[in-house]
Amino acid sequence: MRLYAASATASILKFMGVPIRSRLFLSYLAVLIIGMVLAASLAWLAVERTYIAVQRENLLAQAKLTATALQSAPLSIEAAQPYFQTANVQPGVHARIIAEQGAVVVGLPLLTGDAPVQAPLAENTGFVAPAELLQRFEIQRAMHGESATAVRKILSLGNQRVLYAAAPILAADGSPVGIVYLATPLPPAGLPATLAWQLGGAALIATLLASAAGTLLSRRLARPVEAVAAAAHAVSGGDLDQRVSVRSDILELNSLGNAFNAMTASLRQTEQAKNAFIADVTHELRTPLTVIKGTIETLEDGALDDLDGRGPLLASMQRETERLIRMVNDLLLLARADAGALKLEIQALDLGELVRSRCDHLAKLAAFRQVELRVESGAMPVGPCALGDADRLAQVLDNLLDNAIRHSPENSTVTVILNQIEEEILCTVSDQGNGIPDEHLPYIFERFYRADVSRNRQTGGAGLGLAIARALVLAQRGHISAQSELGKGTRITFSLPLSEDCHPTD
Repeated sequence: MRLYAASATASILKFMGVPIRSRLFLSYLAVLIIGMVLAASLAWLAVERTYIAVQRENLLAQAKLTATALQSAPLSIEAAQPYFQTANVQPGVHARIIAEQGAVVVGLPLLTGDAPVQAPLAENTGFVAPAELLQRFEIQRAMHGESATAVRKILSLGNQRVLYAAAPILAADGSPVGIVYLATPLPPAGLPATLAWQLGGAALIATLLASAAGTLLSRRLARPVEAVAAAAHAVSGGDLDQRVSVRSDILELNSLGNAFNAMTASLRQTEQAKNAFIADVTHELRTPLTVIKGTIETLEDGALDDLDGRGPLLASMQRETERLIRMVNDLLLLARADAGALKLEIQALDLGELVRSRCDHLAKLAAFRQVELRVESGAMPVGPCALGDADRLAQVLDNLLDNAIRHSPENSTVTVILNQIEEEILCTVSDQGNGIPDEHLPYIFERFYRADVSRNRQTGGAGLGLAIARALVLAQRGHISAQSELGKGTRITFSLPLSEDCHPTD
């Protein structure tokens, strides 16, 4: 069990041969990268939209300013000619937005001829046909007296995006007589190179900082788990004194440490119980075997021919052999009970009748020790109301009654009280002996346990009776407990489930 528990703990701590610290760091880094990619994409789109919106406003403001400056000289188609930035009345407003010859002035109406119209230099097409120009959204809006912008891809520029702004030049009566048409190419990446490098640098710095934080976090999380792994490896090698620290401020790691410490404490207790059990069994078996061996040697030395002397020797050998058989059978029963392999025939039975029959069976032993056996039934229903195995319960009662009789003084009484409480049948065996000290009472159901000299192997057997009684009662879904008071005796109480066919008494 020790090796299995340790190996199971170690298996949880590793997966596919990768240390947990590396797995935590890689997992954290993967989540971080995915989150940063998503965040960077959203941030890039947001900044790009903001940048284009600002460019739209700036370019449209420049077109409006240019159109206002040209309103004093109304244009016609014949007068329409390219507009140069160097002639702008406020060149500082747009000099950093559009290149030279990035704006042209288009005369209205466009439908008066088929002559090509000058396109902004940013478009890289020279002249365009009026029919094509009329299909553009911003031109149509400007022809109706409203300023507008648009973004479109230009094939001649390799599908590069170009931002356009069109503002009407209004006559005195408010009608458009021309259009100021501006254009500026947008960065291929959607943002200027300097701004893109700034965002990339910020993302790189954030990644480095987050990686450092992930390293510290993974180390902080992995260190206690690695300590548990090292301790589990030591436990698998036989060192059951391992303990791990539970002073972490992480609840789950503290729970893991407490569970590991509880496991090692249980393993130590089990190891101690196993060693004590082996020592007790060895001692108990050695005594009858020594007697049998000595008897055989005596018989071999000539006592076999002594008709008068060999009888007691053979009788002693028979007693010790029977004692060995009883002990082996008791140990076998306890082993089966521990493994859950007891064969039980659970059925409704009359516990009162069973108690009286076992008292009759032990009446001679009680009379020999001048002890009276008494059975009392309180609020106990009549008939088969307890659920249990009759043969195993007989063994429980024999052990309890035999133990009470052997440790009762002469002219005393051993009382068996039957009672019903709620959904259980209770049976209490009380004696008037010396009682059991409080420091020994919690251990009387352990195997080979003896509280004092009055409960030695000559008067109290091998110390398995109460252990067998507890195992059999627990196997039948019952409970057993002990109460004792020095100078007044001991009470052993066990309970059994109530049969469904039995109705509680009023």
